Amino acid sequence: MRKGERTKEFILEQSAILFNKQGYASTSLSDIMAATKLEKGGIYNHFASKEVLMQEAFLFAIAKVEERYNTLIEERKDARSRLHAILEVFKSFITNPPPIKGGCPMLNAAIEADDALPILRPSVRRALEGWRTAIKGILERGIARGELRRDVDPEGFSSVMLAALEGAIMLSKMYRDPVHIERVLAFLEVQIDSFEVRPHLYAGG
Repeated sequence: MRKGERTKEFILEQSAILFNKQGYASTSLSDIMAATKLEKGGIYNHFASKEVLMQEAFLFAIAKVEERYNTLIEERKDARSRLHAILEVFKSFITNPPPIKGGCPMLNAAIEADDALPILRPSVRRALEGWRTAIKGILERGIARGELRRDVDPEGFSSVMLAALEGAIMLSKMYRDPVHIERVLAFLEVQIDSFEVRPHLYAGG
């Protein structure tokens, strides 16, 4: 990696942490300069504006989270195991902090992007849809391979699963109590296991 590329990645990493901990709107360029020990020109040499930096820092943060669950998912072969791998990643956030300090970068950005920073909304929506599509795809392939019941609704459950996980993180963060994410994970584990095809139930059908 060239020096310029290393510098850009360093700026992204430090900015992603600041944005995730302090908020995108609340983090100033001065904060970023202090964290990176770079002058304004050094930052703008890599990013045309703070808005561009915000968008790229968000994508950087999401990529770090995705690295964690992609590693687990790739090790699993069947649909249920892959869905449980996603739950394991969220469960790990209880004892093992997310790759980017400050909590779930998706949730934090989504809250700000809704009203305060509409410029972030397209990026957050694409990232959310990417996660939801991944869950939906696992379900669809599981049904096609005969691993999951034919009456499972991939479209609906993918929305419910993602909303439940992100909502649970919000509750646990607000109450400073992991019990909320633990309850949601336990519920989703039961739901996912119920999708398994049980041959005797379909005998003759």
